[in-house]
Amino acid sequence: MKIRYGTRGSALALAQSGQFAEELARGRPGLEVERVVIQTSGDRFSLARPRAAAGAEPENVKAMFVKELEEALLAGTIDFAVHSSKDLPGELPPGLVVAAFPQRADPWDVYIGSPRAPRWRDIQAGTGLRVATAALRRQIQLKLSAPGLGFMVMRGNVDTRLRKLGEGAADGLILAKAGLERLGRCNVPHEVLPLELIVPAPGQGALAVEARADRKDVLELLAGVDHAATRLEVECERLFLRLMGGGCRTPLGAWARSREGGIDFQWFWSDLEGRNPRRGSCSCARDLSVFQTLAAELAGRLRNEDASPGGKP
Repeated sequence: MKIRYGTRGSALALAQSGQFAEELARGRPGLEVERVVIQTSGDRFSLARPRAAAGAEPENVKAMFVKELEEALLAGTIDFAVHSSKDLPGELPPGLVVAAFPQRADPWDVYIGSPRAPRWRDIQAGTGLRVATAALRRQIQLKLSAPGLGFMVMRGNVDTRLRKLGEGAADGLILAKAGLERLGRCNVPHEVLPLELIVPAPGQGALAVEARADRKDVLELLAGVDHAATRLEVECERLFLRLMGGGCRTPLGAWARSREGGIDFQWFWSDLEGRNPRRGSCSCARDLSVFQTLAAELAGRLRNEDASPGGKP
């Protein structure tokens, strides 16, 4: 049996999709897995505007990293696509499903320092320092503990960003730990930022394997590598994203942990300007429908607070 999967051409996308393809083929004699590299609108945007400011990003910038892959799925030129879960918009196009969530890597963000600010505490104590990250979710949360901190956009793959940091382009760099792990770059000195400081993006650290809903043969194959606990956690996080009307640039963090008998959930939410940022935590039974009720109540309360004068009830 021969099966084709689509992936972006970045070093990280190639590494993580290749690792998944090896896992899929393992123990399945006769299965041939072929890689199809597809350049997305997001890749072209990143190449065309390497120095764009954060505010210059289009509202749908994250969806741009999956658009052409989804079009190839619907056209039948690939059988499944491998994404970073956090790149997937809250809603999938009709006819497509997430067929598998492989076991999740660490979801945390990490700080990588420069000689001027080797540790996060140096950033907090310093003045006039700048950290490289374009994500509003990260920026707004980090400014809560380091109000004087500045930010800059640094585009390119992980190695390019690390090189630019070494050349002095910024005083520190924020990356996802899972990216370092999948690229084999955990030897780079880094500091894991605790959940109390920064809540990860929904789905961070997890892969999402997308396929057509009518391809039963592909769905059955991919079901063998679906990780139940990861699926429950990421579905909870993505559900909260959808309920909050989360767009691609929404400053929203969501982290769910599945445990025996329950789900623990922590969240962060802010408007685009970073006014009245809020965070919290809750727990419920280990059931997606129960979590949906809890999350709907939370999302409704947060939306009502935003709609009231001053952003408070």
